Amino acid sequence: MTVTLHRGDLPAGLRFGDTVAIDTETMGLSPPRDRLCLVQISSGDGNAHVVQLRLGAYGAPNLRALLGDPNVTKLFHFARFDVAALRFYLGILASPIWCTKIASKLARTYTDRHGLKDLCKELLGVELSKQVQSSDWGADTLTEEQINYAGSDVIYLHRLQAELERMLQREDRLHLAQAAFAFLPIRSELDLGGWQDLDIFAH
Repeated sequence: MTVTLHRGDLPAGLRFGDTVAIDTETMGLSPPRDRLCLVQISSGDGNAHVVQLRLGAYGAPNLRALLGDPNVTKLFHFARFDVAALRFYLGILASPIWCTKIASKLARTYTDRHGLKDLCKELLGVELSKQVQSSDWGADTLTEEQINYAGSDVIYLHRLQAELERMLQREDRLHLAQAAFAFLPIRSELDLGGWQDLDIFAH
């Protein structure tokens, strides 16, 4: 795995194909409070690009163009959070969306373990380290461990997508997953609007 760090934006001319894996690192779990620090991207070739964003410097025109491209599927794990963070800080609604966490919950009903580490271990035989998951992503200088961790969160998503899509088709639930993916932009808007802890479909 090669992880390339970019400061402020992606370089011009990079191409990621028609499906790009994306993840974010933030200062916490509340987008309005906890700023966006990193955006990680992979084309599925085993390599990753990490964009480090400074406080208040969210121009990133090349990154925005990629996120806003309607011809490129954005592949996430727990898209609900990442889409909201990207929308809040970059002003871009990343779509269309494919989410491995939602796919896992619909396909792998025999377990309640749907984290990225669990998926990689079961479906790919890959052990992910989460040692630096909770660290200071807003630091001016990131450690090599942080950069490699950030990259590892996207390089396996294409392979997971293929495995989960196969399972969803087998269980005749792919249409449910696709409908859930299509709702994610609205879900992120609800989260940002203050309905993150309320089930609006409940009685």
